[in-house]
Amino acid sequence: QVQLVESGGGLVQAGGSLRLSCAASGRTFSSYVMGWFRQAPGKEREFVVAIRWSDSSTLYAASVKGRFTISRDNAKNTVYLQMNSLKPDDTAVYYCAASRGAGIWRSWNSYDYRGQGTQVTVSS
Repeated sequence: QVQLVESGGGLVQAGGSLRLSCAASGRTFSSYVMGWFRQAPGKEREFVVAIRWSDSSTLYAASVKGRFTISRDNAKNTVYLQMNSLKPDDTAVYYCAASRGAGIWRSWNSYDYRGQGTQVTVSS
């Protein structure tokens, strides 16, 4: 059974940093694309960033480029999202997702497995 478990969310002041983790289990993810999405209250879910596990190719949303960094640890089967220079607009529930890689990385519907989410709150 595939599981994606996010952790690392919390409350941080504007300008601060957080690191989210997504622990993946239940299969080999070496050919997958791993993505992070977020959804703020009253807003649609939006793409944040994705990484292809095999070669670490990445794709970032313009709103987070230069502030967020995605990485993966093969040994731990874990994907990380380092978030720096956080803004109140970054407040959302952040979701980890895994795709077999055939679809559009920016599209939530391309992902086959999704985590339950972790709350990130940035105070001003």
